[in-house]
Amino acid sequence: MTTPTEPRPASGTQFTLRRGDATAIIASLAAGLRHYDRGGVELVESYAADRIAPGAAGIALAPFANRVDGGRWVLDGREQQLDITEVPLTNAIHGLLRNTGYAAIEQSAHHVVLEATIHPQHGYPFLARHQVRYELTEDSALTVAQTLVNDSTARAPFVLGAHPYFRIGDVPTEELTITVAANRRLTTTDRLIPTGAVPVDGIYELRPGRPVRESHMDTCFTGLATDDGAARHTLSAPDGRRVTLWQDADAPYVHVYITDSFPGRTLAVAMEPMTGPANAFNSGDGLRWLEPGESFTLRWGIESTLK
Repeated sequence: MTTPTEPRPASGTQFTLRRGDATAIIASLAAGLRHYDRGGVELVESYAADRIAPGAAGIALAPFANRVDGGRWVLDGREQQLDITEVPLTNAIHGLLRNTGYAAIEQSAHHVVLEATIHPQHGYPFLARHQVRYELTEDSALTVAQTLVNDSTARAPFVLGAHPYFRIGDVPTEELTITVAANRRLTTTDRLIPTGAVPVDGIYELRPGRPVRESHMDTCFTGLATDDGAARHTLSAPDGRRVTLWQDADAPYVHVYITDSFPGRTLAVAMEPMTGPANAFNSGDGLRWLEPGESFTLRWGIESTLK
């Protein structure tokens, strides 16, 4: 006879981090940032533990971010075919670990390191480990380090990224202003596969700040301006409060997704740090390769001003 146990949440094991006035909750499924607040002011879109991440909210992306055209790419003259995971547009999207539970390999009251293995498979014949470190700093900011380790005997291609959505407490998203430090955007086909880069203009000129309600888009930006080695993109409220995504110079792309389909929200804003854009496995733009035994780390984080 077995003893009944509590139901396991659909998003996996939950890791709660606390420091200063900040609380972050990390789900083991896709190493997802499920919640982050300061003093009770929510700074990312959250979801219940018994759900999987809606709209890929907060998940880590490896070994590719965004899309691969038709899930197809060529390795050493041989076509590779990834699973089609964006069925309406017939693309592979958001990497190979979206439905994988990560294991904790290190943790404390204010940090956790999660790890998952990418096994060789159709479309990606490499063995790799993806480690994601979340840490709350002394000033209650959140820092993230994503490390990919190539455990294969051949060099392996990759793009790393993440998919956080941002908010400022209960301020309606349509009242926020978005600022993105980019001077170019990628044009795309109707299946959202990049075709080139052009200077930002019109609704895509986000450097001075633009109301979110006027800026519906699913667009990748590059040509990022950096300060102290990082690019910063911000959502700000009418009362002066703001939340900022920063990404290091090794992530020269940011994808901005402003949608009216996020559950329970009129609008939601994702700002996604990425080392390469959609379809990098085919275009080569931003694509990096790891030699056997090598590793690479993407660093990004969230800062805020709430007074």
